[in-house]
This record gives sequence, structure tokens and C-alpha cells, in this order.
Amino acid sequence: MPEKCSDSLSKKKIPNLGIGVGLRPVHYQEIFATEPAVDWFEIISENFMVEGGKPLKNLYKILERYPVVQHGVSLAIGSPDPLDFDYLKRLKDLTKITKTPWISDHLCWGRLPGAHYHDLLPLPYTKEVKKYVIERARIVQDYLEIPFALENLSSYVGFTEDEMTEWEFYGSIVEEAGIYMMLDVNNIYVSSRNHGFDPMEYLNNIPIDKVLQIHLAGHSDYGRYILDTHDHYVCDEVWALYAKIYPQTGGVSTLLEWDDHYISFEDTYKEALKAKEFQKNIVDFAAVSPKTGAEVLSP
Repeated sequence: MPEKCSDSLSKKKIPNLGIGVGLRPVHYQEIFATEPAVDWFEIISENFMVEGGKPLKNLYKILERYPVVQHGVSLAIGSPDPLDFDYLKRLKDLTKITKTPWISDHLCWGRLPGAHYHDLLPLPYTKEVKKYVIERARIVQDYLEIPFALENLSSYVGFTEDEMTEWEFYGSIVEEAGIYMMLDVNNIYVSSRNHGFDPMEYLNNIPIDKVLQIHLAGHSDYGRYILDTHDHYVCDEVWALYAKIYPQTGGVSTLLEWDDHYISFEDTYKEALKAKEFQKNIVDFAAVSPKTGAEVLSP
């Protein structure tokens, strides 16, 4: 029997690109002028899914010097409307330009037939929704023909019809769909504070072998709740979680997100480089990980 695309993709080598930063227009001038020694950049795919013009001109300039990974915000994989294959075609066309080694989006919904809410809305953790997302995730990865990962959300509400925890829902989707985790450690911490669970219980109960990338970010702490604002330095508690989860991955690409109240690119990258302090207990970056046989390559 011919091998399914999803099965063959799971056997590909997933590179560890090192430590990266989200590419934001506010930093273009500084990046182009100084050519900082950044390992890689992550782009928001939708910002470059255009026919031409300045966005692509800037992207080509970045690609001359740096690896680029695509991260999306509009797939809305859990939405009730049919998958948008016009969107997926444009997304796939962009992958041919960037040569991204994988592509990611969020485990959320945000569309209804005829409407797009432009937000990352949480899903009910039910068996029915899980089955629905699994099938759509398989289709997306098969269509894109590169490894596809879903990112966990920061959330502020829950559903009375939930039948399982977030980590059970998330973990079973990536395992049964044959896709990967884009694990946002800050989002785990934000949700743990908002919903009152132990973030280590989350980390101890996900398929670590499915993590291909980690996100780090800052948030706004209002005491009774936390907002995932990406406009502060990473807090000590999130660094502590990263220090515990990173060694278990065998060494995966790590990215810092900063999306408002910007600081200089130099200072942004310094914040990202703090991750190196928590990677020192990785003995051998080139070791074969349990990632379904995928070899994790050193940066």
C-alpha cells in the first residue's frame, strides 16, 4: 500500500534552527543595517501572501541572509466552515519562496461561513471536536507537503461541555493526525493562571516527541487574570517551565515573540538569547530523538 503523505512527513528530519525572533517591520531598518547574527526568523505567513510589492521585497532581502519559518494566524482549523483551499494554495505558494522546513498555525476556530473573526478562539475539548480537527489537520499537512504543527492557545474561558483537559485534547490531536506541536510555553503559563491548573501537569502529559518548535513571550499580569500580550520580557516562571521542558525535547528550535511596545532589535534578541542559559544541560544536540524516528539536527 502506498505510504500516506502524513506518514512520510513524520519520518523527515526536523532541523533545530537554534534561537530565533519573530520578524516585525518595526525592526527592518535595524536588521538590514546591522545584519545581526540571528539563527533564524519566524514570519507571519499572511503578511507575505501577496502578489508582490514591498512585503515580498523585504522578505527576499531577509532570505538572502537568514532561514525563515512560516507561522500562520488565519487557518482557524477548528472552524465549522469548509477548509479554504484558495488560502491553502497561497500558503503553499509562499512555502516555495521561503523554503520553510515546517509550517504552523493555532489550535483554534475563528471562522463561520461568510465571516472571519480575525481572532484565535478556543475550542470545546470534546471527542466530536477532536475527531473533526484531526481529519482537517491531516488534510492540511497532506496538501502542504511539509511538516505541519498546531500551537496551543492562551485561553480565558472554558466550556461546560468539555470532556477532557486541554493537554489531552491537544496531545491526542497531534498524535492521531500525524502532525506536530508548536509548543507555546508562555501560553501554558497564562492558561494555568487563568484556569487554575498546574502547568507541570500539562507538560508532563503531552507527547514531547511531537514538539518541533517552542515559543516564548511576555504577557500582562493583572493579578486575577493574565493577558497574552507579547509586549513584556519573559517572566521567571515561564523561563523555569522552559528549563524543564526543553531538555525533554532533545533540542528544538526556540523563538521569542514580541508584538507590541517594541524595544530595539538588539535588546529583543538579547532576551531571546537567554534561552541558551537553559539549554546547557542538553548533552548531545545531534542525538536521535524519540520524534517518530526524526533526527534533531544541531543548529
